Amino acid sequence: MYDIIIIGGGAAGMSAAIYAARGGMDTLLIEKLACGGQAIRTYEVDNYPGFFDAPTGEDLAKAFEKHMMKFNVERVFESVREIKNAAAPVKTVITRKNAYETRTIILATGASPRKLDVPGEAEFTGAGVSYCATCDGAFFKGRDAVVIGGGNTACEDSLYLSRFCENVYMLNRSKRFKAQKAILDKVYADKKITVYTDMIAEKFEGSGRLERVYAKNTVTGARGFINAAAAFIAIGITPENTLAKQIGLKTCERGFIKTDMYLKTSIDGIYAAGDVRVSPLRQIVTAAADGAAAANSAINYINGT
Repeated sequence: MYDIIIIGGGAAGMSAAIYAARGGMDTLLIEKLACGGQAIRTYEVDNYPGFFDAPTGEDLAKAFEKHMMKFNVERVFESVREIKNAAAPVKTVITRKNAYETRTIILATGASPRKLDVPGEAEFTGAGVSYCATCDGAFFKGRDAVVIGGGNTACEDSLYLSRFCENVYMLNRSKRFKAQKAILDKVYADKKITVYTDMIAEKFEGSGRLERVYAKNTVTGARGFINAAAAFIAIGITPENTLAKQIGLKTCERGFIKTDMYLKTSIDGIYAAGDVRVSPLRQIVTAAADGAAAANSAINYINGT
């Protein structure tokens, strides 16, 4: 029997584990792959307070993990298949190998990259089409790349790729960008990056590997293509909400879990933190804050305060 089970080992999950363990709770963290979450894919973190030298996302994630293990948090690397008796005082988390009983659950399952769902995307995924510039960008040194999106991630990807790609072409579907002005200014100042607004990708084409990206102007309707060896898709994220749906948690129209200010979901004893929940901002710093708040709420629930 655990006091708190945390599902997900990203920034939110590890932060929750730190606060839960420090609060004297018998805590288990379940992560299906490796701790770190989406932070691992970020080549440079320039906005996390206290880290003036801008560590890589991987380095920051490792620091989180090291801090968590300082408190001897129990963790297992398993995939959660089901939550039973979600509304009961004792809940059961079922993985492929085991069943774990707990008094509270913190869902920190995160989110995954959104796809375009256009011809050639699935065919060339892993052969030129990617959702992680820091993972795959180095394979395209000296070649041309396309980045699709207009948010912070798309801008960060473009700046990262410009370090070693010959040319980077950034496609944004309108003239308005979701990216912060500071990072967008850096994109426009980089001579290796060409920004196309009012442009969407319609198709990926090549022979065995990606060779060109077909695009359409959303205003004029004009079509054309860009010869490129790589295309990096950065158009947002989709919540990993399978477990939330399974137990009937309330979500928004986009599938993100609804919580109150204490990170409590629509079921007593279950909390949500990080990218999987409704939030005005999804950054490492907000995920860490969510984890702390969720753990504190779970502790209060257990203690009846």
